Amino acid sequence: MKKFLAVACVMSMMAGVLTGCGSSATETAATEAATETAVETTAVTETAETTAEAENAAADESGRTQLIVGFDASFPPYGYKDDNGEYVGFDLDLAQEVCDRNGWELVKQPIDWDSKDMELDQGTIDCIWNGFTMNGREDAYTWSVPYVDNSQVFVVAEDAGITAKADLAGKTVGVQADSSALAALNDEEVPENIELRDSFAALTQYAEYNTAFMDLESGAIDAVAMDIGVANYQIESRQGGFVILDEPLSTEQYGIGFKLGNESLRDAVQASLEEMVADGTFAKIAEEWELTDSVCLK
Repeated sequence: MKKFLAVACVMSMMAGVLTGCGSSATETAATEAATETAVETTAVTETAETTAEAENAAADESGRTQLIVGFDASFPPYGYKDDNGEYVGFDLDLAQEVCDRNGWELVKQPIDWDSKDMELDQGTIDCIWNGFTMNGREDAYTWSVPYVDNSQVFVVAEDAGITAKADLAGKTVGVQADSSALAALNDEEVPENIELRDSFAALTQYAEYNTAFMDLESGAIDAVAMDIGVANYQIESRQGGFVILDEPLSTEQYGIGFKLGNESLRDAVQASLEEMVADGTFAKIAEEWELTDSVCLK
């Protein structure tokens, strides 16, 4: 009986040892698996964080991720809505290329042109980039270098019998509100422009040029004062019927307008524009929009 009990005790102790070893092996395997999973998760997280940090650093050292461009959506070929409802134009293509080079998202923000200063001051846009005349506004904004030479001209119906600015006396002339053409007609430092304006029967202001051209087509007005680039586009899109008077109202240059004092953003955009000029991208975009003869940034 004692021998039987001794054998039983030994067998029980061996079973305990074996059970303990089995449990320990299972726990060890589980611990190792958990450790491997944690290491893999940490590696994935670190890789994602490193990638994100690299992308952010590439985008903008200041943390900028987008550029909000304010533009007049009825100012072709610089910025407008096409037949597919997309915002397109020479200036918007330039802005897109600048954003691509800086890792920014381009936000195309159409604005009422006469509200552009309010939009810029309130920070709802980062810049005004849309055939924006620098002349006479030099101290109101922080400017890029000029990139387009432009003229303000008069467009009339080709059968109207109007061949010179003097023929506009007693006529009704249309112009966009808060535009460079309006500023030129109101420029007290150019007496001949004031005399010309005062000779009109009326000077009608429009929110945008599409409506002005519709009135010109219908005969409600006799001429439209506008940028030559926009004038050429409007005439071509209507397949003729209108002409530009040989005598310009004024000459000017386009630049990109930033809020006064925002030199850091201006410098970043300007640097990309200069890169685009150096590698031929700027000239290519100008050629696509048939503005090669107008650009002055070369």
